[in-house]
Amino acid sequence: HQYQIVGRAAPTPKNPTPKIYRMRIFARNQVLAKSRFWYFMKKLNKAKKSGGELLAVNELHDASPTKVKNYGIWLRYESRKNTHNMYKEFRNVSINGAIGQLYQEMSGRHRANPGSIQIIHATTVPDDKCRRDHVTEMHGGKLKFPVIRKIPHCVKKLRTTFKASRPTTFLR
Repeated sequence: HQYQIVGRAAPTPKNPTPKIYRMRIFARNQVLAKSRFWYFMKKLNKAKKSGGELLAVNELHDASPTKVKNYGIWLRYESRKNTHNMYKEFRNVSINGAIGQLYQEMSGRHRANPGSIQIIHATTVPDDKCRRDHVTEMHGGKLKFPVIRKIPHCVKKLRTTFKASRPTTFLR
């Protein structure tokens, strides 16, 4: 899920109006999103959960979750030896689905666990700006998908709900 969290360091006599920070954070639930927010706040401006306050926590939803879009995701992750920056592209109907694809690919290809991945920026990318081949091959209106196994229907009067033998899914 994608959360928008707004927070700041707690007001003090020295700094009565601290700077307000807004972050878009991807997390499984609201508790983990808040934890991640304070993790980044600690790095940004030495504000911890005990010395700060949350102003708003909202879950963000996609405007059109029925249309397939291209998503570009900038991230950094820690491997066993070093920290790496990366840009990846995915096609999905929602940004949450694209982030899920990202975590699956990172764990499969790079053995990166979700805690070591930091998503810097995630956005939709128009077709002409896409860079990755596995995304651009799905562009254009002339896509054709072959029918691999076509099951021939039997005559209507011979059809039944339950059969004693398994159906053959290949053409003879």
